[in-house]
Amino acid sequence: MKRIISILFISLFSVWSAYSSGYNVGDKAADFKLKNIDQKFISLSNFPEAKGFVVVFTCNGCPYAQAYQDRLVEIDKKYKSKGYPVIAINPNDPSLAPADSYDKMVSVARQEGFTFPYLIDEKQEVYRSYGATKTPHVYVLQKKGADLVVQYIGTIDDNYQDATKVTTPYLANALDALIAGSIPETATTKAIGCGIKDKNKK
Repeated sequence: MKRIISILFISLFSVWSAYSSGYNVGDKAADFKLKNIDQKFISLSNFPEAKGFVVVFTCNGCPYAQAYQDRLVEIDKKYKSKGYPVIAINPNDPSLAPADSYDKMVSVARQEGFTFPYLIDEKQEVYRSYGATKTPHVYVLQKKGADLVVQYIGTIDDNYQDATKVTTPYLANALDALIAGSIPETATTKAIGCGIKDKNKK
């Protein structure tokens, strides 16, 4: 009986850990390998010249994610040449969010002119390891030797509804600080967006 209780406890703890864990600023992030919209698999190691990455969990159907599509393209165009390309990841289960299917990812990327990889987290393991909860949810990673160190987590800016009324571009500020050789003044903010659709998470 004690053995059964012990096994149940370990199982429940493992499930709880999978959904409660995630990266904090200063943590070392693990690389991943996910399918891009061109059917090819991409890892962060495929970008040896990058100084870091803007990893953003996003999707097709969420109004918040849609509002930031153009801004993500602008951020990628501006910061990719400075060493920080955008890597977008769709974490949603398409059985719960049909608008976030792989085929529709391909269509949206073409329609919106995405200049960055748009990957699908089919097993929904990467978003859990990062601790993402919303779409969009941003993680800025900086290369330090062989490590990818998390330097910023949160939202893109302070006005998802109107890009012309943004007063604090949190993501851009964090990237500018890192490029200048300093640390972001604001390293964490609250991600604003739709909850990630995962049928195994109640």
